[in-house]
Amino acid sequence: MKQKRKLILLLIILFMIALILVKIIYHQFKLNVYDGFETSKLNKIWTNDRMEKSSFEIQSKIVRRGNSAAKITLRYGDKVELNNGKDKDTERDELMESRLIYAVEDIKYEYQFSMFLPDSFPILPVRLVIAQWRQDCPFCSCKTYSPILALRYVSGRLFVTLQTDSLRHELYATNEEVRGRWLDFRFLIKFSKNKDGEVKAFLNDKEIIDYEGITSFPDGCRILSTKNKYYFKMGLYRDRIYEPMSIFIDEFRKKKIN
Repeated sequence: MKQKRKLILLLIILFMIALILVKIIYHQFKLNVYDGFETSKLNKIWTNDRMEKSSFEIQSKIVRRGNSAAKITLRYGDKVELNNGKDKDTERDELMESRLIYAVEDIKYEYQFSMFLPDSFPILPVRLVIAQWRQDCPFCSCKTYSPILALRYVSGRLFVTLQTDSLRHELYATNEEVRGRWLDFRFLIKFSKNKDGEVKAFLNDKEIIDYEGITSFPDGCRILSTKNKYYFKMGLYRDRIYEPMSIFIDEFRKKKIN
C-alpha cells in the first residue's frame, strides 16, 4: 500500500513538472493564432464550455471576409447562472479561448475580431457583454472578480469598461448606430498589477482607447506559475430575458507582441 501511494505521488509530481515544461516551451514561441470560421467544426483554440452547442453555427449569409462566419444565438435559459438574489440571474452563449493560449501577466498581446449586430438586434436596458477579458483563478473562487475589460452594448450604447477593484471605469462609449455593419476591433493589452499596464483599442481603424495604468486584479491563486493569467471570451452574456439575440463573429486573431 505504501509503495502504491509513493508511486501515485511520484506520478503526480512528474505530471506537474511536465505541465510546467510544456507551458515554458509553449510560451517561448511567439503566439500567433487565427480563426476565420471557414470550417464546419469549432477551431481547437476555442472551448464551448460557456455555450449551448445548438447556439453556435457556421453560416455564409453574413460574412466579414472569406466564405463564412460564426453566428451565435442566445435563447432564454442558455447556460444560466443563478445569483440567489445577490444580483440578477444571467445567461450566456460565449466562445471561450483554450487554456493553452491564455494571456500571461506582463506580456503584451494583440487581439483582433470583427462583430456584426443585425439591424433587428434588440435595444434593451439590460446588461449585455459581447466580449470580455477575465482573470483566471483555477484553484480558488474568483466569482467576485468582474471582467477586467468588457465590451458592452446596452440601450443602443456601445462602451468599454475597465475594472480592477470595486470601481468600474468607462474607457470608451458611443451612442452612434452600430447595428447593420461590421465592427472591426483591435485591442493591444498588457495585463499588469502595476501602473505599466496598457490598453489601446481601435474600432474600424480609429483609435478609441489609449490607457496606461493597472490592468489586473491582485494576485490570484497560482500553483504552477509565478504569473497571473487571463482569458478572452466573446459572444452574448446578459441578464435573463425572454427575447433571443444573434451576433455574427469573424476574423479572430491573437498574437504575442513581446
